[in-house]
Amino acid sequence: MKLDVSTHKLFGYRATLRTAKRLSEEAVRIVDRSVAGRMPDVKVVLTGERNLAEVTTAAEWETAGCTDKRTQSRSLRDAKRYAREVAGRAIPLADGGVLIVVNVDQHPNEATFAITLVHELVHAMQTSRKGVRDRLVAGMRHDFGVERLSRRQSRELDRLLETDEKEAYGAEYLAGRLVPAAAA
Repeated sequence: MKLDVSTHKLFGYRATLRTAKRLSEEAVRIVDRSVAGRMPDVKVVLTGERNLAEVTTAAEWETAGCTDKRTQSRSLRDAKRYAREVAGRAIPLADGGVLIVVNVDQHPNEATFAITLVHELVHAMQTSRKGVRDRLVAGMRHDFGVERLSRRQSRELDRLLETDEKEAYGAEYLAGRLVPAAAA
């Protein structure tokens, strides 16, 4: 398992990057012990809400194999519209790792950052389970129009995504082990 923490078009956040590296190492250790699965290679990218959409959509396009420029521009517009509300995203990568993109504008202190980091690391652990990565990639391919799913498969995918999200929200209490203020 490899962990890489970096920034994307984020200037003047050196202290935030150091804090993120420290918290990420601890969070990976805690989540790896507490959640079923095996931790894949994780790449954590810190960015602002302006650049969040371009980082996430570029990773999704590569994973899904989307080459249609119209679909790419439409998905980028949609991602920019919702970037302000997003605290973090976990995206499976084509090489088997997971990209976690964190919106630093949403995190005023270590406690909120720890909660988001733990939540997204749980999603990273879920991708190592049998069939989850394939299901997520199939969902992305469906969203980009590369390969369509039937309505039944689409509903099943939505139901399983909801279950994964509930598990991630249920594991956010682990952030209290990283930063005691996160337990409050």
